[in-house]
Amino acid sequence: MTIQPINQTDTVPWWKGAVIYQVYPRSYQDTTGDGIGDLPGITQRMDHIASLGVQAIWISPFFTSPMADYGYDVADFCDVDPIFGTLADFDALVAKAHALGLKVTIDQVYSHTSDQHPWFAESRTSRDNDKADWYVWADAQADGTPPNNWQSVFGMGAWEWDARRGQYYLHNFLREQPDLNLHNPDVQSAILDITRFWLERGVDGFRLDALNFGMHNRDLTDNPIETDHKQTPTRPFDFQRHINNMSQPEIVPFVERIRSVVDDFGADKFTVAEIGGPRPLDEMKAFTQGDQRLNSAYAFDFLYADQLTAELIRKTQAQWPGTSGEGWPSWAFENHDAPRAVSRWRGDCDSDHYAKLLALLLMSLRGNAFIYYGGELGLTQANIDFEDLKDPEAITNWPETLGRDGARTPMPWDGTSNDYVGFSEAKPWLPVSDDHVAASVAAQNANPDSVLNFYRSAIALRNSCRVLREGSIQFDGLGELLVFVRILDGRSRRCVFNMNAEPLAYNGPTAAEFCLGDRPSDRMVPGWSAFVSPLN
Repeated sequence: MTIQPINQTDTVPWWKGAVIYQVYPRSYQDTTGDGIGDLPGITQRMDHIASLGVQAIWISPFFTSPMADYGYDVADFCDVDPIFGTLADFDALVAKAHALGLKVTIDQVYSHTSDQHPWFAESRTSRDNDKADWYVWADAQADGTPPNNWQSVFGMGAWEWDARRGQYYLHNFLREQPDLNLHNPDVQSAILDITRFWLERGVDGFRLDALNFGMHNRDLTDNPIETDHKQTPTRPFDFQRHINNMSQPEIVPFVERIRSVVDDFGADKFTVAEIGGPRPLDEMKAFTQGDQRLNSAYAFDFLYADQLTAELIRKTQAQWPGTSGEGWPSWAFENHDAPRAVSRWRGDCDSDHYAKLLALLLMSLRGNAFIYYGGELGLTQANIDFEDLKDPEAITNWPETLGRDGARTPMPWDGTSNDYVGFSEAKPWLPVSDDHVAASVAAQNANPDSVLNFYRSAIALRNSCRVLREGSIQFDGLGELLVFVRILDGRSRRCVFNMNAEPLAYNGPTAAEFCLGDRPSDRMVPGWSAFVSPLN
């Protein structure tokens, strides 16, 4: 099976307006019987991905790792961890994807490594070895305390003492994830060699993990106190404004070096940065400005939002008006770091119906659309007992955070094949959620009204229409009813969404090519409904 053709001109890059499917390898398909998904499993299930109509896949880390943070602690950037397979398995995956017309993007983790990486093993031996300055080292204060007040994302101080050097090293995440010193040009060059390695193996792009954590204030100045909390703090990290341990202006020239290397392998490669933090917009704009930096960026506007409102959507879209030189946004409602969107937002709406509403909305927004594996099935957040937790953040902050495990459970392929839903013949690394058994791919393939088949239809609508893929966006009104028009070259589509239970007043056109729920009547849009107008 090949993906559906895209209505697109030759002058528009494939990634502009693309739909990209994220695979979390540990949980997609196990082919070795160890309860952990692997690269051959992704290759085995590639036909399913192609059947959705997406343009690309994004694969979360599969590199050599001790798995303290389940792959985001990399011990060898240029090899595959044995639990996931081999480099030959990766090459076979790329070949299968390309044969189906799919692009392949992979994670790159440039801000830190594992403490088991050979670079760190050498760096920690002394203060004068060849890699002594490849990580962020600092002396203790006079009383032996850490160099400053910086806190890590995962709930502890950001400095770890190392007796070998008699210094502290910085870790913005786990202590097993020491931060690279990207101010060092030798480190940058080593990282860019890794970029070349994967491009030479045929990848079509990169998602750059935690890129704005890549450089620190070299004066090691304390972070100020955060006084504008968007949510109730649950970690020490939340009590600071992170202007010194991350988000330094020197990252931009490094971004330009990355883009230069990527461009050496062709103009059709894609780069997208993950930008974390409570105020990411300036960095997203800086990292994507012009044609010498990254193609796109995405933040956590939706990923950590407690509610999905018309106001939030208008706000996020308005931040990317499409002015000259502006980068191109990407949007994700859920991923491996965030609880499942249906569980966070649906309220009293039927779960499957709400999943369809999210699908149509994501396909209607201006920007790239990221689908997290299982989203096409409408999977809800799984409840994981404490004794089954694997996520270090969830374990540390239990029970004040949902953690990430509930969104990382095995993909349900077949609800009848065995106790492990066709994912594995062995007990999976995370338990299968009872709620996911009936939502299996096999069951939904056979149901024309399923969430899965709705996703296919919504993606096909987007694929067939350059207005939805590339057009500008204009909003009509400021109330709870979300109304916007996508426009390109004098053609337009009107998109109307009621993401509430109660009907909402509407006096606009009601012609609908694609409709979810009851159609508008008597100048009212029914609750939990949406429609997209024919192309005008």
